[in-house]
Amino acid sequence: MLDNLSHFNVVLASQSPRRQELLKMAGVPFYVEVMPDLPEDFPVAMPAIDVPELLAHNKMKAYEHLWSLADTLVITSDTIVVLDGQVINKPADREEAIVMLSKLSGMVHEVISGVVIKSVDKEVSFNDVTKVWFRELSEADIIYYVDTFKPFDKAGSYGIQEWIGLTGIRKIEGSYFNVMGLPVDKLFHELTQF
Repeated sequence: MLDNLSHFNVVLASQSPRRQELLKMAGVPFYVEVMPDLPEDFPVAMPAIDVPELLAHNKMKAYEHLWSLADTLVITSDTIVVLDGQVINKPADREEAIVMLSKLSGMVHEVISGVVIKSVDKEVSFNDVTKVWFRELSEADIIYYVDTFKPFDKAGSYGIQEWIGLTGIRKIEGSYFNVMGLPVDKLFHELTQF
C-alpha cells in the first residue's frame, strides 16, 4: 500500500507504545528512535489548536541527524487535551491526575494531535481534533482509575482504550485513534502522498 515509501527508512520519533501500536496496525514499516524527554513549552497566548503542531515541530528539530539523511523519513507527534480553551497536558503526579479527571468529569473536551512528517527535502504537518464527552465520574471511580492505571504519561490523565474510556466516555466526535494519540487515517493519507 505504501510503495512510495519503499526507498525510505521510516522513523517514528515517539516512545509512546500506543503510537507504535497504531502505526504497526496501519501496516507502516518503521523503527523507533527516542530522544531524551524534550521540553513541551509553548507561548501562553498561542491558540490551543496550534500547540500540538508546534510541539511536534520542536521535537522534529532534535531529529535533524536522521531526517537530513537522504533515505530517512521521520514522524513526530504530540497530543493535548483542551477544556474550555485551557490546555491540559500530562499530570505531574497522582494528585494532579485526580484533579484533571475531576475537571473533565461531566464535560466535553477536545483532543488535538499535531503531526509532522519530514525528510531531507519535504515536510508536511497537520492536526486533528476529536471531541470527547465524559459522563459524571465519581471520586471513587477517578481514584480507582488513577491508582490502577497510573495515567501519568497521558495528556488529560486518561487513555480512551483503558477502563475509564470503556466506562466513562459517553461519545466522541472525530477519530477514536486521535484520542489514543495518533490520527492514523490522516497520517496514512499523508504518507501515501509523500
